[in-house]
Formats: sequence, C-alpha cells, structure tokens
Amino acid sequence: MQSDQYSYIPILMQFILAVGFVVGTIIISGKLGPKRTSEVKDKNFECGIESVGNARIPFSVKYFLVAILFVLFDVEVIFLYPWAINFKDLGIEGMLKMIVFMALLLVGFFYIIKKKALEWE
Repeated sequence: MQSDQYSYIPILMQFILAVGFVVGTIIISGKLGPKRTSEVKDKNFECGIESVGNARIPFSVKYFLVAILFVLFDVEVIFLYPWAINFKDLGIEGMLKMIVFMALLLVGFFYIIKKKALEWE
C-alpha cells in the first residue's frame, strides 16, 4: 500500500521541473533582456507595409462555421484510433458500435453538405 503513494513522485517532480523551467525562463529573460524603447520600435508593424484603416474587419459567419465543423469532425475521427488498435479484442459488438458511430458521423456530414455549410459565397 505504501508503494502506491510513492509512485506519483516522479510525475510530480517532472511537473515541478517543467513549471519551474517555464517560470524561470520568463523571469530571467525579462530581467536580462534589452529594455530600449522608442517611438519607432513601439509602432505597429505588419510585413513592412504601413497599416491603413481599421484592423477590426468583420468576418463572415461561414468562416467560423467551417472552423467549428472541422474541429468537430476532426475530434470525432480521433475516436477511430483506439477502436482500430483494439479491433480484435472488441469483436462483433465493437464492430456494430463503430458502424453506428460512423453512420451517425456520415448523417451529420451529409446534413451539413445538404445545408451547404461548407460552400463559400
């Protein structure tokens, strides 16, 4: 029973070391880095071209919709990897469950295609 409580010590040490390294690097770079500022250095810079107009241009909702749908379907496809690794152990029951999962995924995919959610205007 005592060995269980000590099994997390390496993970805790790794976590403390990682956080300490990040915090230490940020603090040291802030103290040692150059602190010279001027009007030219503080000016906005974009690819060598002077900024003209307002940077807050409204984006189409389609842009965000495509991004959300990409993330949604990408995350759902991630579930295929554990299933593929355990394919033989899951048997017919696992195969049927994956067929249902893929059918629901395809129904959603064909629905967004029918609604033309992926088409740009």
